[in-house]
Amino acid sequence: MMKKTSLTLAVLLALAACDKAPAPTTSTAAAPAAASAPATVSAEALYAKATELLFQARPLSASAFSLSEAQVGKPFAADVDMYSATAEEKLRSELAAVLSQLEQVPVPSDADAADNLAVMKNLLGFYVGDSQVPQGYIDMWMGHSPFVINQINGPIIDMPGALVSSHPIKTAQDAQNYLHRLEKLGPALAAVGDKFDIDASKDWIPPRVLLDKALKILNNYGSKDTATHPLFTDFKTKLASANDISAEQKAQMEQQATTLISTVVAPGYQALAAKVQQALPHAKLDAGIWAQPGGDEFYAYSVRQLGDTNLTPAQIHQIGLDEVARISKEMDRILNANGYSEGSVGDRMAQLNEEPRFLYEDSDAGRKQLLDDLNGYIKEMDGRMVEQFGARPPYAVEVRRIPVEIQDSAAGGQYTSPAIDGSKPGIYWINLADMKANPKFDLKTLTYHEAIPGHHWQIALNLAQDKLPLLRRLASYNAYSEGWALYSEQVAADMGMYKNDPFGDLGRLKAELFRSVRLVVDTGMHAKHWSREQAIQYMADTTGTASSDVVSEIERYMAWPGQALGYKLGMLKIIELRQQAKTALGDKFDAKAFHDEVLLGGAMPMTVLEQRVQRFIQAQQAK
Repeated sequence: MMKKTSLTLAVLLALAACDKAPAPTTSTAAAPAAASAPATVSAEALYAKATELLFQARPLSASAFSLSEAQVGKPFAADVDMYSATAEEKLRSELAAVLSQLEQVPVPSDADAADNLAVMKNLLGFYVGDSQVPQGYIDMWMGHSPFVINQINGPIIDMPGALVSSHPIKTAQDAQNYLHRLEKLGPALAAVGDKFDIDASKDWIPPRVLLDKALKILNNYGSKDTATHPLFTDFKTKLASANDISAEQKAQMEQQATTLISTVVAPGYQALAAKVQQALPHAKLDAGIWAQPGGDEFYAYSVRQLGDTNLTPAQIHQIGLDEVARISKEMDRILNANGYSEGSVGDRMAQLNEEPRFLYEDSDAGRKQLLDDLNGYIKEMDGRMVEQFGARPPYAVEVRRIPVEIQDSAAGGQYTSPAIDGSKPGIYWINLADMKANPKFDLKTLTYHEAIPGHHWQIALNLAQDKLPLLRRLASYNAYSEGWALYSEQVAADMGMYKNDPFGDLGRLKAELFRSVRLVVDTGMHAKHWSREQAIQYMADTTGTASSDVVSEIERYMAWPGQALGYKLGMLKIIELRQQAKTALGDKFDAKAFHDEVLLGGAMPMTVLEQRVQRFIQAQQAK
């Protein structure tokens, strides 16, 4: 998952495909003002304006990407995000006004410029959100996210996470900016509480189980033990390595941080915890977004945006069931060939999860061995990338463990983007809370998905395309990005990375099965009114995945309606386009050229990708 996604936990802020993509949804309130704006404003000026509006509202994201003040349009290094109802409506309305102006820009004759215009209009629609639903908030990765307080992302997690992962302290000014941000977390957390209250007043309250888990996070950040508070320990560690700050200044700054955390930050989290506690008796017991007022419409919107498709939930559900049957049959063949013939595929996969030969030791040594193995898989694949890819990204990738503070509600593996200036590498995060959730046969495939040729390769190449508008270099398209990462697992198989490794190949099929199951359970909960328990049972029985992973996954889909659809739908579209190119080009088909064509245009809606591939086919035929 990119989280992001895409993606979207406490330290993961930096960072989420079929048929015709929808027209961007705009705010009707903003349209009259936009209509009177001059039609002569250039597309490039509007791209820059949209970028400024977005990052001025999300200064922590600007820091995460190492943007400059010129790119953001103002100083921001001491600012934090504000998520009040007023601030959210202002952001969405202002972006909608820019979108209305963009819609007046004639389509350029140049193909790349036309792509830019199409993608930027679609992207602004993504950040404007569903005009029929004022609830929720705008997330840099997820777009219109329904619950401002939940267990897996959002400001209560992402704001402190951004400070930890994306606010370096090299100078006294850096340290002062960190302190200013700690001070501003007080009003920012109060703004989150305002948004939560207003949404709750409209009967828009997250499912009870999500609030129960969010409450644990709120209580953690609301701890009165300042010495062990994650923000204090981070500040102290970073401050200690700064060379141009005297010991006396450091001591004073540490005291300031202690005071701010104990008098501003912790009380802010405690106040939010009290609001959540008060809301618990009124929280929804149903798992699906359908239970919220207007929830069916919001899910339809989320399917269009995050699934990048016009397929109905019922059609997607059936695709999931068909893919589950196909992949399970292939897994059954491999299991039988290796002596596992009793029980369902899920039962036999669960059996493999218990075998010591496939498990790392639940110890510091076992965790170190796992991390060493992941680095080995990256090194091996990196040496063979030239076989399938021409362009190479200029950014490095590192493997890191998801912090203990948030591992219980985090996904198994995630990726976050490098800083645009290269000051921070791409990071492949691995959850080591439950070592049984990381059997050895799973980890090749997870590495290909999160690092190379998956998320890191795609996102780092995207960042490097300085001819694209800045927002396009930074933004993610869920179906494109997650579809690419899942497609990358198939590319690795095509390259022979699982040769003489039947259990590794079984792990690959298990991962694809898992993404197919997502089509079933996401539509099941949000459109067919499945319960949380029904979705957990189906995923556990079908995949044999460790229970800790299944529970966190299902609850993730509850918080992010539609996001889980992008993986398989995006993969299927990329495979379909590759097959079109192979059929049309025959011996002229070049996998390197095809992959570069898909990647070097940046993340985009699938309709734009389809147009690019058609132009690619025509160009290759003309040679």
